Amino acid sequence: MCGEEQEVRRRHKISIMGRSYTLPESRGVRISIGIALIIGGCLGFLPILGFWMIPVGLLILSYEFATVRRWRRRSSVWWAERRGRRNSRRR
Repeated sequence: MCGEEQEVRRRHKISIMGRSYTLPESRGVRISIGIALIIGGCLGFLPILGFWMIPVGLLILSYEFATVRRWRRRSSVWWAERRGRRNSRRR
């Protein structure tokens, strides 16, 4: 491998609550996991499944689709602004 360039693969990682998780390399598997989490989250009233699965599924899908990525960015900016206003009221 002296003259050959090694292929550098970018590993997709998500960070939830301070922990980092590596996503599968296959795009189809990542999309399937994201969709399965969202569907399972819609059934959150059942035992074992929960509504927490919807945002995690959207987070995984945001690595694949620009529209979902924009929603995620807008919601994170909105949340940061809201927290900033709330902290300024306490002072």
